[in-house]
Amino acid sequence: MSAEELAVDPLTAAQRLLGATLRSGPVAAYIVEVEAYGGDPAGPWHDPAAHSGRGRTPRNAAMFGPPGRLYVYLSYGMHTCANIISGPDGVASGVLLRSAEIVAGHEVARARRPAARGDEDLARGPGNLGSALGIGLDDYGTDLFDQASGIRLELGPPADPSRIAAGPRVGVSAEADRPWRLWLRDSRSVSAYRRSPRAPRTEKSA
Repeated sequence: MSAEELAVDPLTAAQRLLGATLRSGPVAAYIVEVEAYGGDPAGPWHDPAAHSGRGRTPRNAAMFGPPGRLYVYLSYGMHTCANIISGPDGVASGVLLRSAEIVAGHEVARARRPAARGDEDLARGPGNLGSALGIGLDDYGTDLFDQASGIRLELGPPADPSRIAAGPRVGVSAEADRPWRLWLRDSRSVSAYRRSPRAPRTEKSA
């Protein structure tokens, strides 16, 4: 189990991360929903919806590798979202962690997420996942495969393809219909699909 397993295209990396476990201190989360993102025009997976879609900046530098690092950002200035970098070192791509099932540290996660209606809601949605795991901006760039890291990723066996569903991405206006949102069909912690009102309507999405 190493970061090299994620040195692949975004969609393959997203599939590999389904069923993986992310540990942050006493809290552990079983990943059940992810969203793949590519990179800048110079790379093999240009993706206008990605933070790296226009090229490298100090803010998105972690997206350019190496794989297995954590890219953290604030959504709407308040929700901390966690992404796991994929692809070869120097090529931008990553996977947003959308939802997870808390499998350890429930009391800590509940204290961080007092508004959650039940355990299945603790890490449902990317902002809630970040909150439940206590991930902050200071964790930007963390090597998730370093045993000394406070946040670690454990890749389990690849998920059975029959358990995986795919659909359009959530909340993005560009390439919204790219079917790069993946989730485990049998999980109650998968988030609801919400299309961005800024995303153009197509015959497929109407």
